[in-house]
Amino acid sequence: MGFGSYDESEQQNQEVDTDSEEEAVNVHETDHEGDIEFETEKSTDELVDQLQQMKDSE
Repeated sequence: MGFGSYDESEQQNQEVDTDSEEEAVNVHETDHEGDIEFETEKSTDELVDQLQQMKDSE
């Protein structure tokens, strides 16, 4: 079983230009600082029980 030929010439000059600010990815571009609120009809105890059931089923 072969995996193809190995050609060292393909391994030459694989430099990556990491100095370009224009192409850089800003990982904080979509950060969100604030509060998230939601309403539910379940009590805290019911939600904790549901979470425990989810953990137990794993």
